[in-house]
Amino acid sequence: MDTRQALLVDAFAAEPTTGTPTGVVPEADGLTDDQMQAVASELGATETAFVLPAEDADRRLRCFSPTKELAQAETAAVAAHAALYERGEIDDSEWTVATARGDVAVETKQNGMVWVEQGRADITEVDIPYSDVADALGLNAATLKDVGADLPLVTAGVGESWLMVPVNYFEHLSGLTMDVAAVDSLCDRVDAAGVYPFTFDTVGADATRRSTFHGRAFRVGNRAEEPVTATASGACAAFVRRYGALDDTIEQIIAEGGHFRDRPGTVSVDTDGTEVWVGGRAVTALDGTVTVPAVDDDDIIEA
Repeated sequence: MDTRQALLVDAFAAEPTTGTPTGVVPEADGLTDDQMQAVASELGATETAFVLPAEDADRRLRCFSPTKELAQAETAAVAAHAALYERGEIDDSEWTVATARGDVAVETKQNGMVWVEQGRADITEVDIPYSDVADALGLNAATLKDVGADLPLVTAGVGESWLMVPVNYFEHLSGLTMDVAAVDSLCDRVDAAGVYPFTFDTVGADATRRSTFHGRAFRVGNRAEEPVTATASGACAAFVRRYGALDDTIEQIIAEGGHFRDRPGTVSVDTDGTEVWVGGRAVTALDGTVTVPAVDDDDIIEA
């Protein structure tokens, strides 16, 4: 019977049960596609990272949702490398990681941060009435037009695009009521993976830094809000940087989210408005083993 160590790692968080829960299988060599899919389904996390050896890179990373393999792997990369660093299997260094969308650069830092190369952001202005967007999110159109003079509605993304919706105040962002069908229709019109309403009116601050913006991520076909999303956060950071919405003194962008899922976390972003790196901390919340089904065995696995 094949058993593998399986972790639940909370990405973009400094303590357990916050941030984005992510599955990590540190030693996945020898597992078939079907076995990895079965393990990801059993763990039930939005993403599960499978760490594999690679011939032309430091390691290979495959990322699965409970239903399919994913090309975007920033969250999985942060969770996996934080876990490997915590276990003493890697040190603070720069790595080349093979993923489904090609080789990406990853850097682990002594302070616990993991930085992942997201890539080049594509940003396109879209012609959608504010009233359509406001109705889909249960907002008054004025809450969007207040910001629209400086920041238009755009799709932005690296690998997958998100509809970026600037909102004037946090109280309006917190009070939105999403119409799932209307949001899905909006995203279909602009070929977006989801909608990302955000505001510069933030929650988090400490003695040394303040969050740059607060975002909420709603993916097409999913009624549940994603806690903290690296893909949308990085794209949004590139958007606001490119359009000059940030003070020149802000070097590193801090995107906060997850508060409305009781899983607050932050994504750090370095971007010039085009090239994007995302970073964050992660902490292991659960360490156990998973029984892998035999190649031809369709039985449910045990964790």
